[in-house]
Amino acid sequence: MQLGFVTAILPDQSLEEVLRTAADIGYDCVEVMCWPPGKAERRYAGVTHIDISTLDEAGIERVKELQERYGVFISSLGYYPNVLGGDAGAAQVAIDHLYDLLEAAAALGINTVTTFVGRDKDRTIEAQWEDFLTIWKPLVERAGELGVRIGIENCPMRFTADEWPGGNNLAVSPDVWENMWRDIPAAHWGLNYDPSHLVLMQMDYTRPFRDYPERMIHVHAKDLRIDREKLDRHGIFSHPGLWHTPKLPGMGDVDWGKFFSHLTDAGYRGPVCVEVEDRAYEGDLELRKRSLRQSHDYLRQFIA
Repeated sequence: MQLGFVTAILPDQSLEEVLRTAADIGYDCVEVMCWPPGKAERRYAGVTHIDISTLDEAGIERVKELQERYGVFISSLGYYPNVLGGDAGAAQVAIDHLYDLLEAAAALGINTVTTFVGRDKDRTIEAQWEDFLTIWKPLVERAGELGVRIGIENCPMRFTADEWPGGNNLAVSPDVWENMWRDIPAAHWGLNYDPSHLVLMQMDYTRPFRDYPERMIHVHAKDLRIDREKLDRHGIFSHPGLWHTPKLPGMGDVDWGKFFSHLTDAGYRGPVCVEVEDRAYEGDLELRKRSLRQSHDYLRQFIA
């Protein structure tokens, strides 16, 4: 396995600065954010460390050269929009960008894209399943033609008032994943797996890579603390923002020794990328770098 981080936590740095930061701390890789340039509406979105809209042969060579110079490779190109909900025009822009991202991943030799499948939060999963298939069957087919893998993150995206009641991502549970893979059975798409989301949903976060080892495309390392007194006060059906807190690895409820024990048994040998969403470390650049150093030092005991 290789230890990395998601570059969204360093939005003001250039790609070269991000790779230098990663090398200085001791990371092996980074998941590089590739949003279309422009301001985003939610936290951790809208970060552009590679602008694929201007990526030409010289740009491709520069990205490759920077990885060699700093000894840090790019594990995937990340972009997390909602292609199934909200404004149809905005959804089409996101779909078009995903196609371009597949092309860019192939051209760069990275060959992995990490994203969401999206969701219309106001409709049931069953009611929008055909829309999901209409959008994702050709995307997965094109990825296969290009030799690119797609890793879908399992985040419920149900954290703000704008995301209720259903959330902005369908791919939240084994039941949904199995239906996705049944109806689009291609082997080159699976999970960008984050255990913290199963902690939130009161599920066994070690089961997915035990049950679906062949579907582990990419892995996120993020922790989460359930604030038990607040949960006892508000209940499981309340807004989860009332009773949970995203944390750095080792500071929440994930047992990382158990996590990596099962992950290695499952035969996973790919990237594990720290995703910093711990607000205690977001005040300034030095705090964000500290979060990456602390996460690196903690997780290195599990990833040689």
